[in-house]
Amino acid sequence: MDAIVTNLKTRPASPRPTREQAEEAVRVLLRWAGDDPEREGLIDTPKRVVDAYGELFGGYDADPADVLGTTFEEIAGYDDVVIVRDIPFFSHCEHHMVPIIGKAHVAYLPKGKVLGLSKIARVVEVYGRRLQTQEAMTAQIADAIQTNLDPKGVAVLIEAEHLCMAMRGVQKQGSSTLTTSFTGIFKSDPAEQARFMMSLRGLR
Repeated sequence: MDAIVTNLKTRPASPRPTREQAEEAVRVLLRWAGDDPEREGLIDTPKRVVDAYGELFGGYDADPADVLGTTFEEIAGYDDVVIVRDIPFFSHCEHHMVPIIGKAHVAYLPKGKVLGLSKIARVVEVYGRRLQTQEAMTAQIADAIQTNLDPKGVAVLIEAEHLCMAMRGVQKQGSSTLTTSFTGIFKSDPAEQARFMMSLRGLR
């Protein structure tokens, strides 16, 4: 199951379309929406959209194993939980390609080595900058840290607002979705899960 989760969001084997094809696709969508891609205000929109997509979906070109590759073993005997909370991220739902805006809270219990704290934020960004479901993203972050660091366990909680709910459909603004994923001791020991959740509450 872990291998399946890790590989859910890899780039497809088919060749990436050319930039010209991508820009033409944007023009088609503009026409479908009812506007004229040749009018002054939209003439450069296809170029801007393709540039933006390159940034917004840059996570497909990043390997979490590379991000998490550097670890540190000089930890002066530290053996308690490490928590990085309130990591902001922006993603896009794979169903409507509408933004997901949220925060990730990540914890792990070291087993002889630790990560640089920025690496945890970076792996959240790698998975965020792909088409996602919140459930899959939560599991992917936990699995990547567990696989590459091999700690005693990992805990991830994501809270996010899905604009596909706010802008379309039921149009309920301000609602948030919470998802969790646990590995190792956080999965096997309910007391460690509770400690993680209480730590987040206590820091608010």
